[in-house]
Amino acid sequence: MSEIEDVADTNVVASSDRRGADYVSMRVAGQLFGIPVLSVHDVFSPSKLAYVPMAPAEVEGVLNLRGRIVTAIDLRNRLGYTPRAAGDKKMAVVIEHHGEPYSLLIDAVGEVLSLEQGAFERNPVNLDPRWRDVSEGVYRLDSELMVVLALHKIIKTSNGA
Repeated sequence: MSEIEDVADTNVVASSDRRGADYVSMRVAGQLFGIPVLSVHDVFSPSKLAYVPMAPAEVEGVLNLRGRIVTAIDLRNRLGYTPRAAGDKKMAVVIEHHGEPYSLLIDAVGEVLSLEQGAFERNPVNLDPRWRDVSEGVYRLDSELMVVLALHKIIKTSNGA
């Protein structure tokens, strides 16, 4: 988690004077991503996933979260990255889409960033196609780009779910 805490915060502003948005920052294969904080229901370290036969490749399985069955989507797979090494730690960020809970499996979760709306940019033409297909736009921070994920596009799996 410490690598995310090093995110430059040039566009971060005090909550009392901002007219922007808050994002939960997270890392997948070293890249910084963000999702709207109001979309996040839970963040935890998953311990056990149940395999789902014939599920799309990006569905790593399902888990039980306080009595609810949650579909776990591996963002590494969904974004076309190499699989996580055996034993590497993963985190789960739970969101909801059309009343159904989904867990996005990521490498690390960071802090909540309050970013000015004026700093938001639509997807640049040279943005990696893997990201462009699932993002709403980007924020250019001092040292890197934060890609804002479009959750409805992330949830759409190769089976069209």
